[in-house]
Amino acid sequence: MKKIWITALDNDQQAVQKLMTTLKAYGLDVNGHFWVDDLARMAWSEAAGELLAKETALWIIMGKAESFQDIAVRKGLSLLAMSIQSSRGHGFPIFVLPFPGEMTADLLPIPLRGAEIFSLASASVGPKVVAAANLPLKAVETPYRLNIHALPGIGLWFEIGPAKGIEWGGALFGVCGAEIDAHGVGPAKGIPERAVLEYPIKGMKVRFGEDEYTAWALQNRLDEGSSYYVRVKGTPEKILFGPYAESNEAEVSVLSLC
Repeated sequence: MKKIWITALDNDQQAVQKLMTTLKAYGLDVNGHFWVDDLARMAWSEAAGELLAKETALWIIMGKAESFQDIAVRKGLSLLAMSIQSSRGHGFPIFVLPFPGEMTADLLPIPLRGAEIFSLASASVGPKVVAAANLPLKAVETPYRLNIHALPGIGLWFEIGPAKGIEWGGALFGVCGAEIDAHGVGPAKGIPERAVLEYPIKGMKVRFGEDEYTAWALQNRLDEGSSYYVRVKGTPEKILFGPYAESNEAEVSVLSLC
């Protein structure tokens, strides 16, 4: 049985129960949680286990349109989405159901821009969810790997590295609206206890568009089996990352979390 996970941004139990009843009528296993807005405690990560389970076929985020505009909520949703997409792929289906009113993709944070959006009141909610839950995941390729590790007592770590078949001669990671306080290199999918850093750089100022980022970097060679790990204090508004280059023409990726 396909499993659907619901994240309710607002404590509207009646709306949640109505949606769950609708989806269960289509033979779906439905569960979920009410959103806890606590970035300091990394409360957004508490749903990651359910969303990463192979039985979970689709993620629904429901709430008032204004709830999606809260900066802290947007940051938390972005981090959770990035964490899920790292393991399940960028094609993992996400549905956004605003109520009341409507919403367009440009009003969502970048990690959620690929979500399907339609009104919670739509009569087609059930059929659309069933159809999406039974489709094979779309393969969406990126030239990089990006993952999030939320470790209570240890901190919020970002993991970056090149995609399969690509090598980097170093890596750079920058934040806007937060601080970096540790970094290291190690095997992919696990923060290293110890690391040898080659030509590490701290506190670089990188300007991209109208924003200034504080970036750390190093020149360790990275491939698909190794990653650059960066610990961040606070929750950034935007991140900038990519292969390190000594010239000013480095190709970097920028993601806004809010």
